[in-house]
Amino acid sequence: MTDDLATDDLAAGAERVLTTVRYVVLATIDPDGAPRVSPVFFTRDGADVYWVSSPDAHHSRNVEHEPRVEGVVFDSTVRVGGAEAVYLTGRARRIPDDELGDRCAAAYADTRDGVAFTPAELSGDSSLRLYVLECERREVLVRGRHPTLGTGIDRRMPVPPS
Repeated sequence: MTDDLATDDLAAGAERVLTTVRYVVLATIDPDGAPRVSPVFFTRDGADVYWVSSPDAHHSRNVEHEPRVEGVVFDSTVRVGGAEAVYLTGRARRIPDDELGDRCAAAYADTRDGVAFTPAELSGDSSLRLYVLECERREVLVRGRHPTLGTGIDRRMPVPPS
C-alpha cells in the first residue's frame, strides 16, 4: 500500500468515526489559562461540528472568552490497542439568532439519532443555544504498528476536513 492509499484509508476511518460516534470531548480554555474538557453530543455538516448547550455552562462561557477549541471523537468501547480517534482544532462560537435557520437546517439534516432542534427552541427565552466548532484542522490517530505509516509510536496525522 502506498502512503497515498494509506492516507486515503485514514480519511475514510476519520469519516467512519465521525459518523458513528456521537460525542466529542471539547477542550476549552478557562480565563486563567487552565484547560477544561467537556463531553457533548454533536452533529455535523462537513467540517462544522455543532452542539447545543446553555450559555451558562462552563465550556460555553469559555468559548465566549476564548474561541480556540480542540475536540476528540473516539469510541471508548473498543479493546485496548484498537482505538481510532479524530482530533479537531478550530474556533467555536455561539450561533447568533439571525443564522439559526440555516445552521439548524445544516446541523440537523441527519436526524437518525432522533435529535433535532428548531430555531425557536434555541433563541428567545430558551435556556439553550446552538454552538459550532468550525474546524480548521483535522487529525487522526495513527497507531505505532500501522502497516505502512507506523513508526512504533502512536501519533497524529492530518487528514483533510470533509
